[in-house]
Amino acid sequence: MVTRKIIHIDMDAFYASVEQRDNPELRGKPVAVGGSSKRGVVAAASYEARKFGVKSAMPSSRAIRLCPDLIFVKSNFDAYRAVSRQIREIFARHTDLIQPLSLDEAYLDVTEDKQGLGSAIKVAKAIRAAIREETGLTASAGVSYNKFIAKLASDQNKPDGMCVILPDQGPEFVASLPVRRFHGVGPRTAEKMAKLGIESGADLRAKDEAWLNRNFGSWGSYLFKASRGIDDRAVNPNQIRKSVSAERTYFDDKESEEEICAAFDEIIDITWERIERCKAQGRTVVMKARYADFRTVTRSHSLQHLVRDKAEFAKVGYSLLEQIMPVTQGLRLLGLTLAGLVQDGEEDEMHGMHDQLRLFDIEN
Repeated sequence: MVTRKIIHIDMDAFYASVEQRDNPELRGKPVAVGGSSKRGVVAAASYEARKFGVKSAMPSSRAIRLCPDLIFVKSNFDAYRAVSRQIREIFARHTDLIQPLSLDEAYLDVTEDKQGLGSAIKVAKAIRAAIREETGLTASAGVSYNKFIAKLASDQNKPDGMCVILPDQGPEFVASLPVRRFHGVGPRTAEKMAKLGIESGADLRAKDEAWLNRNFGSWGSYLFKASRGIDDRAVNPNQIRKSVSAERTYFDDKESEEEICAAFDEIIDITWERIERCKAQGRTVVMKARYADFRTVTRSHSLQHLVRDKAEFAKVGYSLLEQIMPVTQGLRLLGLTLAGLVQDGEEDEMHGMHDQLRLFDIEN
């Protein structure tokens, strides 16, 4: 088999960097994209803000305590999408095998590069240089022989850096990393691993596949391969959507059962409208709730069949909501997700690795 040449490009503090680029007064200062009210949440933080511990998904009130000089700016997704299109046009000069993960990151397979540079390292350098010249922004790159390691590598020398992991270096590179760095291993999974004596990739590699399957279920095989630097997934330019979701944060906490149910009915309507618009079909429903003290809980249920209609989606959603009722304090956020999506009767190959990890890591 031909060894693939994979690049993972990840823009540096993308939303905040776009705001700093477009407003010179923000450059060199701690910036957060999001709302500064008591209900606000940080959507993105500049590197100047990150030095104080400010990070995305953090309540704005806490971010301000950590960094009193923090400057909040409202999000401008029209601008972010415009820059994202510029970046993807740069990618397309080098390969047609582009798999976007979000507005600011993507996998590229440059095994056969259009420019004939012959080296993934040269392609990554050319892409990063073009991004800087044409957008005024910086990007970090991971270059390797598979997607798993390329993504890990892109985070290794951030910001504005590049990391190259050759095939003979992959297993040891993975072994040297804490398992929390593995994409998809969240706090709950990391905690479970720690209790089992697994702190690093090397610890994970010491376990056989049967042991991993017993302790981590259907994605034990993924962990077995990942810990050895193995990932056979191809870059998929036609990646299928993995989930459809909607959530709402409320200015006033929802406290009574009547208020919560009314808000939940609205979430059901919004989510199902998006599901129908995307023509999505799935079998896993996930409910998310956040309390007034910012503690977040999620509950999920997977059916043996695809969710048939809105009535069934609502029924499963309410069965999950009932698991946390009655609430002892107000709810500031509610959300619903349809996951485990399929298309034309076929399972999304990305669902196997990403959604299983995410659902395994559900917070109790």
